[in-house]
Amino acid sequence: MTGMSQQGVIDELGRLGMSGYEAKAYVALVAAGTPLNGYEVAKRSGVPRSTVYETLGKLVARGAAYEVRVGESGVGYLSLPPSALLDRMRRDFDASIDALADALPQIAAPPQVRIVHTLTDREALLARAEDVVGAARDDLFLSGWPSEIEPLKSAARRADDDGVDVSVVSFGEDPEPVGRTTVHRYSSPEVVLENLGCRLLVVAADREQAVIGGVIGDDAWGVFTDDPAVVLVAVEYVRHDIALHLVAEKLAPDDFEHFWENEPALRRLRDDHGIPAALLQLRTTRPARRRRR
Repeated sequence: MTGMSQQGVIDELGRLGMSGYEAKAYVALVAAGTPLNGYEVAKRSGVPRSTVYETLGKLVARGAAYEVRVGESGVGYLSLPPSALLDRMRRDFDASIDALADALPQIAAPPQVRIVHTLTDREALLARAEDVVGAARDDLFLSGWPSEIEPLKSAARRADDDGVDVSVVSFGEDPEPVGRTTVHRYSSPEVVLENLGCRLLVVAADREQAVIGGVIGDDAWGVFTDDPAVVLVAVEYVRHDIALHLVAEKLAPDDFEHFWENEPALRRLRDDHGIPAALLQLRTTRPARRRRR
């Protein structure tokens, strides 16, 4: 089997609603390519003989297998072809999603508290960021380095194709940009990375939810929140970066470069007076020390 083990297929079928025994029996039928009786299914799949006929009956009931006559009195079981099963599962899944999309909002109570969910590694950060991207229906703001934007592109492109207004700030060149992408140049990505101490990722959808986090090598920290104040700050952070670059594009390059490098007020803002964002992770994991009086 290419790409995925047989156990991997069984696990994935389990995620789509089959019990472990059902998935094992179905895979055994698919692998056989010919009708099997209950004894043969139990032998090939590892499903106990005491429950194999009950399991096969459930597969028949869900339309994943058929009963066929074998000889004059025997009964065998044949799998529904995998492509047909997956099409049926996809239709059932889409129908359930559509039904829940109508029903859940009608029973949902207004939120009594706002969520602030801590994210402690890169995998969790990117998975939650992808959730936010996928939730966008009107507008999506995304800012980050290409290494973190790339895993979110498939979901961002789907949003763009569905009519979501997608705005992206990329701290580095992107050969395959999504939506309206602005490459951050003031300051350069290298300078920003040095000042921040991490690759900052900001994702905000529909002014309703956001993920903010930092990536340091293979480690990461972050938060997911639906707090309106935090989401507003995240959106405005991305919007102001885009606005700055739009203004810069209207001015002569040399004039803007001179202004950017030499304007005292800008230099003051760009100087690192605070704590690099990389240290925020330490602040959240270590108890604060009392200051000496």
